[in-house]
Amino acid sequence: MSKAWIQAKHPEFVRDLFKFFCQACEQLELQFIGFDENGTVQFEVIKDLVGVEMNKGLLWRMKDTAHHVFRNDPHSQLGGKLLDWALGYIFHEATKLKEDAYQKQNYAPWFHKLHEGELNESEKDITDQLFQVLNQTEESMRREIDRIRFIIDKCRQLLPYYLHRYNDNVLLARYIFSQNELVKAVFGDEYEHLISAIYEDRPERMFVLASQSLRKGGWMDEACNALDKALAENPTSRIVLQEKKIIDNWATRINT
Repeated sequence: MSKAWIQAKHPEFVRDLFKFFCQACEQLELQFIGFDENGTVQFEVIKDLVGVEMNKGLLWRMKDTAHHVFRNDPHSQLGGKLLDWALGYIFHEATKLKEDAYQKQNYAPWFHKLHEGELNESEKDITDQLFQVLNQTEESMRREIDRIRFIIDKCRQLLPYYLHRYNDNVLLARYIFSQNELVKAVFGDEYEHLISAIYEDRPERMFVLASQSLRKGGWMDEACNALDKALAENPTSRIVLQEKKIIDNWATRINT
């Protein structure tokens, strides 16, 4: 894939990176909560999140997209380099978690069944010793989950500062608007900081950009919804009033 093509697709890659991060956070945290409650994660879910070379999962796509974004951005500073490493680290740590989940899901029940069966003394001794190694798998899973959670938390801190340079990216604004509940769930108390870091003291700009993107895509009801939120944020803003005029003209043509 040529460098010129990657640079031309850069706005989409930035949007996709943010989208993949939010989706990954949601799906991983569901598994981590399950581990907190009962000491297990679903192997098939982690396997799908990682994927394989010919069928890359969400985390693999996030890692590859991070490389496209940060390694082809001539203005990428330390924050971008750290994000590139961190998002790749999540993928690699999840790969280890997948292997541990496989061991626990498929071999722990077998060892329990063996232990409850009729074994002679030497068989029981060696089985007990091997079972101790398997028991350590849960400890490894806890360490892997703790590391992933820690890295995700640092990514939540780094992303707003990096994304500030993309405060005119209509695709990013549209995603934040359209998937606002997910974005809020992922960033939690840091959501307001995310918006202020990207759009500074003009949060209405995010809604206007989303409206523009939706309008150009023919999603007029959604565009009107975005515009309403922009008006609620700042009804006297020049860019808000410009977008309102365009949508009002469209509505007039439709009704005549």
